[in-house]
Amino acid sequence: MKYLAYFRPGDWLTLALGAVLTGWLAANFWSGAAPQKVVIRAGGQLFAEARLDKPQRIRVPGPLGVSIVEIQAGRARVAADPSPRQLCVKHGWLSHAGDAALCLPNQLSVELAGAVRRFDSLNY
Repeated sequence: MKYLAYFRPGDWLTLALGAVLTGWLAANFWSGAAPQKVVIRAGGQLFAEARLDKPQRIRVPGPLGVSIVEIQAGRARVAADPSPRQLCVKHGWLSHAGDAALCLPNQLSVELAGAVRRFDSLNY
């Protein structure tokens, strides 16, 4: 606590303004827009597009078997998949435009599309 004695009023003001600016930037630029539809691809081809306002379950065939995509309350998820590691099922609910779940062994992708995406590109 000795180091607090070295702070001057201008230092505290700078820290406070930085904290407020960081909070404002996170609130305005971190969250994505509301999604408008879910885009489901199977085997690299468009399988279905569905609105998010109607609860439904969509069965999607793939090389390993049938995957089930669940849509409910403005969000979507892969509810069941025959893939061995279940990574896309464990991903959980997708709720922002640009969110995606990939079931690579079963060649399935689920993506939420909207007017604004959270990310312009992803790098690995």
